[in-house]
Amino acid sequence: MDPDSVRSTLSGLALGNVMAAAARDYQKEILAKEKAPATSATNQEVDLDELLDDPELEKLHAERVAALKKEVEKREVLKRQGHGEYREISEGDFLGEVTGSEKVVCHFYHREFYRCKIMDKHLKALAPLYFNTKFIKIDAE
Repeated sequence: MDPDSVRSTLSGLALGNVMAAAARDYQKEILAKEKAPATSATNQEVDLDELLDDPELEKLHAERVAALKKEVEKREVLKRQGHGEYREISEGDFLGEVTGSEKVVCHFYHREFYRCKIMDKHLKALAPLYFNTKFIKIDAE
């Protein structure tokens, strides 16, 4: 085989691939241009005043506002119960704290254990992220 003929064959194949890719790109552009006017014409037909006066949209808006208010009230109740923070409780408060919430993570720790200090650090970081769960710790001694 002659190296020049191999080189010319490879460059011919490469040129063919480039031309095919260019043709595909051009075809995509043409299709996109054809679809664009139809979409903009549809958008122009929609009247903004109709959207603002639509009773279904107003109903959806009112439902969403009510749901958001309910969620804010729920967060306030949970915050009053001690959610969103990692705190230490006494042995006497344990039963009331645990039964007062649906989800509770309790760390029974020992002051001198290094692993307990590491766990404290991680639970302190998780408490604000998982607001629906109460994070507490109690001295195991």
